[in-house]
Amino acid sequence: MYVPTHFDEPRADVLHGLITENPLGILFSHGRNGMDANHVPFELHPGEKAHGVLKAHVARANPLWQDLSDGDEVLVVFRAGDAYISPTWYPSKHEFHKQVPTWNYRVVHAHGRITIHDDERYVRGLVARLTRAHEASLPQPWKMTDSPADFIDTMLKAIVGIEIEITRLTGKIKLGQNKEVRDIQGAGEALVGRGEQVIGEAMLACAAVKGSAS
Repeated sequence: MYVPTHFDEPRADVLHGLITENPLGILFSHGRNGMDANHVPFELHPGEKAHGVLKAHVARANPLWQDLSDGDEVLVVFRAGDAYISPTWYPSKHEFHKQVPTWNYRVVHAHGRITIHDDERYVRGLVARLTRAHEASLPQPWKMTDSPADFIDTMLKAIVGIEIEITRLTGKIKLGQNKEVRDIQGAGEALVGRGEQVIGEAMLACAAVKGSAS
């Protein structure tokens, strides 16, 4: 991934936070049957190994887990918001007319080595944790014991666990950091006004930080 200096985000805690907030990753692999991409919700364990560990499961019918071997290199991409940016939102455009459209976004690339866990105990613990995490904010959280034990056992047999030891994290946060504070703020306000809060609010925070540093 091409990362200009002003868009580089090297802080592991920030990148871990973006992964946790946006757990659906695209798992890219190159196994015995060639290139593949799978959309998988991951559980991040930031304190494990040097850069963290990603845990997930895939359907047993998915050839991914048989196409790869333990230790194979993979890449997981996490998208943390994106938005089109119109040059009309930059105050400087109306003075100098030297702005063009662009697209702002936040992404994390997690490079790592995969391990396959065809293990009922592993997937049971993983599914239980994922369920607790994503059901926690609901008024009536679903839990595994809400379903008959034999039904859950059958469902667990239909999935296979995967674990990815992260070997390298790369983050790119493109919020117009290379522009004037007023332009970052103007575009951020326009996005928020359009209901695109994720990137809009991130740009406003970026403008505030850049403004305080100047």
